[in-house]
Amino acid sequence: MSAPAGTAARTRPAPPGVALPIGPRTAAVLALASLAGLMMLCWPLLLQAEPGQRVEPPFVFLVLLPLVMVVVLAEMGEGGMDSRVLAVLGVLSAINAVMRGLGAGTAGIELVFFLLVLGGRVFGAGFGFVLGCTSLFASALLTAGVGPWLPFQMICAAWVGMGAGLLPRRVTGRAEIALLVGYAVVASYLYGMLMNLSSWPFSLGIAVPGHEGSLSYVAGAPLLDNLHRFGVYTLLTSTGGWDTGRAVTTAVAIVVLGPAILTTLRRAARRAVVTGAGR
Repeated sequence: MSAPAGTAARTRPAPPGVALPIGPRTAAVLALASLAGLMMLCWPLLLQAEPGQRVEPPFVFLVLLPLVMVVVLAEMGEGGMDSRVLAVLGVLSAINAVMRGLGAGTAGIELVFFLLVLGGRVFGAGFGFVLGCTSLFASALLTAGVGPWLPFQMICAAWVGMGAGLLPRRVTGRAEIALLVGYAVVASYLYGMLMNLSSWPFSLGIAVPGHEGSLSYVAGAPLLDNLHRFGVYTLLTSTGGWDTGRAVTTAVAIVVLGPAILTTLRRAARRAVVTGAGR
């Protein structure tokens, strides 16, 4: 006798889901926080100024962005992060902080991003956003790396974790690992580009050997001209070195450790979701 149709459906492996789905209000808060971070990074390119005018960074962004992140953390805590999920968040943040101290970014070797990508993949975009913030903040405290660059690092890492949570869910097995590797490589280069953009407008007299002319930001210059200078600056100073090292390190870590860590995180996620479902 053949098995009932429903039996085959039950034995078929289900695609991985989001352990912590976000609601409309949390999604709106994440969108506003991302918009604030994007404005903080891109404002020099959109600034209307006289050619040659000295541009000062709007320090109000450096004050407001951490406040926005606090609102995001509070919203995520109110929207479904129970004690077990917070415990997982704390453990992953602590591990990331320690690993970042071990790598210290030497030659682009970053040991933070692979766990950030895997955590965002399992727990969803909101958790990935928060994990990016807390990981970079904790590592800055651990390594005495607190400075005006920290809000930029936090928002860029938050986008890496959030993006991992937004990847297609119905991909499993080796295809999932391949998807995560591809995403990690792209995210590693984008992270380096955005971090360059956070400091490039305030670097004066940039001259790179082998390239004629200055690659410095010019206030009031046409947008495309500044984008061209920034693109060349990024390619010559970080893409082939720091960013490639970050991409290779993250990709190798996902291939080697990804399957085991995904299984562990999903086991923890199932327990956390059971707790949240009883509310």
